[in-house]
Amino acid sequence: MIDRVVQVLREVGAELVLPRFRNLADGDVIEKSPGDLVTIVDREVEAALEVRLSALLHGSLVVGEEAVAADHLVLERIGDPGPVWVVDPIDGTGNFAAGKEPFAIMVALLRGGKPVLGVIHEPVPGTVAAAEYGSGSYLDGERVTMDKSPIGSAADLRGALATRYLPEALREKVIARSSGLREVLPPQQCAGREYPNLVRGEQDFTLFWKSLPWDHAPGALFAREAGGVVRHFDGAEYDPAQPRQGLLACRDEEVFQLARKALLE
Repeated sequence: MIDRVVQVLREVGAELVLPRFRNLADGDVIEKSPGDLVTIVDREVEAALEVRLSALLHGSLVVGEEAVAADHLVLERIGDPGPVWVVDPIDGTGNFAAGKEPFAIMVALLRGGKPVLGVIHEPVPGTVAAAEYGSGSYLDGERVTMDKSPIGSAADLRGALATRYLPEALREKVIARSSGLREVLPPQQCAGREYPNLVRGEQDFTLFWKSLPWDHAPGALFAREAGGVVRHFDGAEYDPAQPRQGLLACRDEEVFQLARKALLE
């Protein structure tokens, strides 16, 4: 199944995304709400994925970001006991609309609300991050795991802080406390790049505020299958069927505890 999903994402990326990258016409970009963009490509990709993913798995449902934007009741399908595809047609729409990387097509398959398969495809540069529950994580077909070398303290941590949507008081607290880290990386504005970078060892953690299922279900499974930890600020495991604000994606338990204490406690 996972190979067929990867093929679908690669095909859709080649057919619908790459030809429009840096080639959007006037009127192809719309602001759904202040600072939240959607392009004609988002909608075309979601429509194509709904057809092709449904054909892969008889009786499956599709929950796409743009379908939920049009009708919030669609989100209630997330917890359906049967198979549900969760689709982010273009993660990093703001980057895509601006003609820059990163952006990604992301899909997760949920059963009973739990991710069992996740695929992240970046049409530029053409990479694929994929995971199946219980079967590990793969980058471009190669098995990958998190770096497990010990970290002594928060002063040794490198992490990205996506603070844009944090409540003001919490944002100020996190930014002030981040001075104690070894390095604060700029957020990519694309979870589809943040999660692979975490597994590659380019950073030890990423802090998010929004935890919408299409943004995090594929990447959270990918990180966990590589040995990582994806939890809310209070330590509860991330559950795409029960979305809550505030999320730390970390390379391991040690980093989660160090980052939470350094930034949030």
